[in-house]
Amino acid sequence: MIMRFSLLLSIVSGCTALASPATKKFQLKYFNARGAAEGCRLIFAIAEEDYEDTRYEITPGTMEAPAFKAAKENGDLAMNLDRAPVLITPEGVTIGQSKAIERFLARRFGMMGTDDVEAALIDCITEHCRDVKDAQTRKRFSMFVKDRTDEEKEQAQKEWFETEMPILLAKIEASVKQGATSKGFAVGSSISYADMSIYSLLEECFPAYQEATLQAANDCPLLLEICESFSNNPKVCQWMEQRPATNF
Repeated sequence: MIMRFSLLLSIVSGCTALASPATKKFQLKYFNARGAAEGCRLIFAIAEEDYEDTRYEITPGTMEAPAFKAAKENGDLAMNLDRAPVLITPEGVTIGQSKAIERFLARRFGMMGTDDVEAALIDCITEHCRDVKDAQTRKRFSMFVKDRTDEEKEQAQKEWFETEMPILLAKIEASVKQGATSKGFAVGSSISYADMSIYSLLEECFPAYQEATLQAANDCPLLLEICESFSNNPKVCQWMEQRPATNF
């Protein structure tokens, strides 16, 4: 199915959604941000799957999202413990947890390899990438951390990007080398969920961290090659050109 990435946004009760015809399709609910839902959107882009990209608008100057609050109160987000994102399938089933949604979509659209061994390798690499993201979160230097001084954040950020992240990325590089068989792909000979996870780790970060992240991966040519191959995919390029501009 050809993806309709129309950027004509309609605002209904403070909730923005990409326009779509009245047919049964996937519906992804998240904030008007990349965040935890962008991996799902990238998979939809690669699959050229039409879906409803429902976005809860964040009130400027705050972290409040009235439509998100209403969705929680209505029970729309109960499958994800009153959090976003959630995915509603064309069959009407609601799925929570961003990584569970990503894996479901990857399986549905053929991005989990050609057999159970490739699927396990893809799963392994995506978990490695999640380990790195979790480790970065534990360093607590992001803009959302309010109980640390700027100096403490600056020191933690320096430690992370200059020492800790390069070590972890080198380990992932060595892991990927064990199973990579085709140029530009982490597993197998076609684009997979593992490639998307590597790309998301290195490219889909806060703009302020972009240069430091790529510098941390400087000694990981295989990861950078996979990342570049993914970013040059025509379907990914199309989504990048047409997706709504957001701060994070």
